[in-house]
Amino acid sequence: MAKIMIAMSGGVDSSLAAALLHEAGHDVTGVTLHLWEGDDDRLAESLCCSQEMTESARRVCAQLGIPYYVFNYQREFRRSVIEYFLREYASGFTPNPCLECNREIKFRALLARARALGFDYVATGHYARIRVDKTPADHSASPSPNGARRAVYRLLRAVDEEKDQSYMLYMLGQDDLARLMFPIGEYTKAEVRALAAARGLASANRPESQDICFVPGGDYRNLLREERPDALRPGPILDLEGREVGRHQGLPLYTIGQRRGLGIATGQPMYVMALDVARNAVIVGPESALRRTTLRAERVTFVSGSWPEAPFDCLAQIRAHADAVPARVTPVEPERVEVRFEHPQRAITPGQAIVFYDGAVVLGGGRIARD
Repeated sequence: MAKIMIAMSGGVDSSLAAALLHEAGHDVTGVTLHLWEGDDDRLAESLCCSQEMTESARRVCAQLGIPYYVFNYQREFRRSVIEYFLREYASGFTPNPCLECNREIKFRALLARARALGFDYVATGHYARIRVDKTPADHSASPSPNGARRAVYRLLRAVDEEKDQSYMLYMLGQDDLARLMFPIGEYTKAEVRALAAARGLASANRPESQDICFVPGGDYRNLLREERPDALRPGPILDLEGREVGRHQGLPLYTIGQRRGLGIATGQPMYVMALDVARNAVIVGPESALRRTTLRAERVTFVSGSWPEAPFDCLAQIRAHADAVPARVTPVEPERVEVRFEHPQRAITPGQAIVFYDGAVVLGGGRIARD
């Protein structure tokens, strides 16, 4: 049996994952990552939620009779996630902080700590699956020194497509997947809740949080106003012909595809097309102009660890809750690709991730670049 560290948020997903591993006979230790804490009234809600999560995870571990610890990652979270979040918005991008938290904290930092403490695996409550191919058909898996074919790890969508979180995990590579477990990837959310309730877990009926964890109430604009007021410079709102049709209050307050809150009257509905950092301008146009067939992506990685030598066809997904659609990916240079969609896509947003799939298998992904 393996020695497993499981990251626990206090919710039902990670709680059931811990229970399943414990029941399977593994040596399981629960940990909660203390990521964010404030000392003013604005952050009281965030702090309260953090304490509630910790206590919920602690109760579940006590029920299971497994050790439980809280790891302080506030400094790393501030540097790798919050500063990234603010920097991206200030630069005219629309970031996804959960992706960066997965990359830098939940996997990179936690895997390193688990290794240092002698754990074999790290487990989480993510809705995704890992498949190990012992005899892969592709040439990327070379024979091991003893003549046997080495294992190749595949990252797959979860069984529950509505809860699938594989989009958020595209940055994981072979070394990561070799030491990770996603115990609930084979279950639907309804099954997870039922299994947790059958075991009497304290978190069985705990509601899910949809907010960004460090933005109480989900309004990131307040955080920007307090921490990056210099990024909120008023400027022009321009139509596609360059005519000024209004004024904006700061580029980070607007997102691609936004219609409401523009404060302009042009005789037809207008949507945010782009954020022009050089001119400090919000570019607007009709809904039809929001649809594009191409994009460029940067910081691209592939789960296999191998860079493609030629263009390939796949399914591509441009936001967490979008459908994956047919596309052709053309490698341009290291970490950069061009993507052409079979059909135009609406509101392609620089700063968000594009993830490539072969059916249910995650191939890789990257950050949507600005034109």
